[in-house]
Amino acid sequence: MTDEAFLDDLARRAFRYFFDTAHPHTGLVPDRARADGSRAGEVASVAATGFGLTALVIGAERGWEARAECRACAERVLRTLWRDGAQERGFFYHFLDVRAGQRAGACEVSSMDTALLVFGAITAARHFGGVVAELAQAIEARVDWPWLMDAEKRIGHGWTPERGSLPCSWDQFSEHYGMTWFASHDASRPLPAESWRAWRREPFVEYAGERFLHHPPLFVHQFPQAWLDWRSYVDEASGVNFFAQAGAATRAQKRFCRELAGHFPLWGENVWGLSSSDSAAGYVDWGGPPVRAGEVDARLDGTLVPCAVAGSLPFVPGDCIAALREMHARWGEGIYGPYGFADAFNPHTGWVAADVIGIDQGITLLMAENLRSGLVWRVMEPFRPG
Repeated sequence: MTDEAFLDDLARRAFRYFFDTAHPHTGLVPDRARADGSRAGEVASVAATGFGLTALVIGAERGWEARAECRACAERVLRTLWRDGAQERGFFYHFLDVRAGQRAGACEVSSMDTALLVFGAITAARHFGGVVAELAQAIEARVDWPWLMDAEKRIGHGWTPERGSLPCSWDQFSEHYGMTWFASHDASRPLPAESWRAWRREPFVEYAGERFLHHPPLFVHQFPQAWLDWRSYVDEASGVNFFAQAGAATRAQKRFCRELAGHFPLWGENVWGLSSSDSAAGYVDWGGPPVRAGEVDARLDGTLVPCAVAGSLPFVPGDCIAALREMHARWGEGIYGPYGFADAFNPHTGWVAADVIGIDQGITLLMAENLRSGLVWRVMEPFRPG
């Protein structure tokens, strides 16, 4: 296949995850499903549902499913969220019962996951219009951002009815910066404008000739840029361009993985990629390079995470396409199924994740589309930072 044909196949399979596993009555997207397509989970992820709403836009635009059907699916899930989705002050619980939209287990009301849902809803609203737009606008307008603001005007992580506000806030560089920008600039119930400057621009890391704001899993650079186009924005508080920073972090991680080939001999020039994922030992928030020179996460065991590479496609396209194609060519159907790559695999032990995870299929699909056509960024143009 050509690179374009390969990316089309990868993206189409990721789209099938959202279209095929969404609950037929609620439209909610499960947090995970079996990688072989045999069974979807019974717990919905609010964040995955946000990715799923944007997946419907991409699928309709690409002609992978009829536009009318994609629009109907978007209306179904937004109606469920507006009418039945468990929430507090507009913020949804992290996980919902896929059948009824009620709180799953003892999970928290989540600021970050609600933001990803809102981004997906806005994308669907702007693309499909009509009732979809009305529902999406109502959901966004219900989110009371100041309710979760701490004393320093930063966004708190969440809330539970049992414990109240969680003790942590988004106070330094991490995946929140897209959410914080939207909440302080474009939300219907916004934070004060100074909230954008309230979080610390740290830590900076220098590695392999690159200097960048850093948090080890690559998704923290990717999620804020899946919907919002940061290519022309320079942050006054730090002097950095977040798009360029994401490229630097990706290149540094590739170098980091190459340098660990002495420990993991199957890692190399085109075999790399770390981000939070499943592993043989459970879910791990691993990444790289280390924050301080010489430190390596002791949990690293040779596992690779394909969505870590796919999520950086717009930042470093040549390196990322080469790595995805190499993994596909070498391990083939063992790691590549009806929804694309399994969540993670360890080429040294033969372990392959039994599941795919919705947010990981989502970042794969959206970033492949942004590289290929810029569709999501164009739809979200009015919210572009700058």
